[in-house]
Amino acid sequence: MQKITSKDGTQIAFDKVGKGPALILVGGAFQYRSLDPRTAQLATLLGKHFTTYHYDRRGRGESGDTQPYAVAREIEDLDALIKDAGGSACVFGMSSGGVLALHAAARGLNIKKMALYEPPFNSGDNNARQAAERYTKQLTNLLAEDRRSDAVELAMTTWGEPESAIAGMKQTPVWPMFEAIAPTLAYDDAIMGNGSVPIRLIASLTLPILVVDGGASPPFMRNAARAVADAAPNAHYRTLEGQTHEYDPDVLGPVLIEFYSS
Repeated sequence: MQKITSKDGTQIAFDKVGKGPALILVGGAFQYRSLDPRTAQLATLLGKHFTTYHYDRRGRGESGDTQPYAVAREIEDLDALIKDAGGSACVFGMSSGGVLALHAAARGLNIKKMALYEPPFNSGDNNARQAAERYTKQLTNLLAEDRRSDAVELAMTTWGEPESAIAGMKQTPVWPMFEAIAPTLAYDDAIMGNGSVPIRLIASLTLPILVVDGGASPPFMRNAARAVADAAPNAHYRTLEGQTHEYDPDVLGPVLIEFYSS
């Protein structure tokens, strides 16, 4: 494990795997190194071809959490990693981490290529916007009362996790790890905004972008991925048959290697 110092003094922890061109993995909600073996496995696969950075976003794991939070601070964290990598890097963004990567590219960070897996945008209609507003209000209230378990359950329920699965997770040692990073759910919520696809922002990006979804994922996930690919002027869209939001690294890894190596 290594650490770098972001612009505001926050320490950002990361593992660096392999050799070659730099590739930074940006996790989504709930993801950090101690709780995310899937990304660690992906980092190992990609490390055969790239110098791969697997980091804890601020407020998670061994990274700091300087307050007040702002999306701009997370963009500075990514920029610090890019500078550590030599000044430019490719980026892979998972779920809401992909949305953070889009905002980072729009801010002018030196990202050579970007791959996104299922950025979780909604349809953008009135019902979707109202649902996003309700979630933000409920999450804010729960976190203000330090009801971390309830905040985790709200997020999981909102994202479609079955109640039976949540009940089972509550009985395992992993649940306190979710509770520990519950405040960062507000960070991902801020990154997502009202949840609609930021067409103008994406249309302004000229770097090569690969947008990937799973063929067994819910329709709204696949629709969002397609919308992002359609909005970007230099994007490719690919579906991995049989995959869901919880992808198999052995399936996704070769696709990413092909994209970043071309």
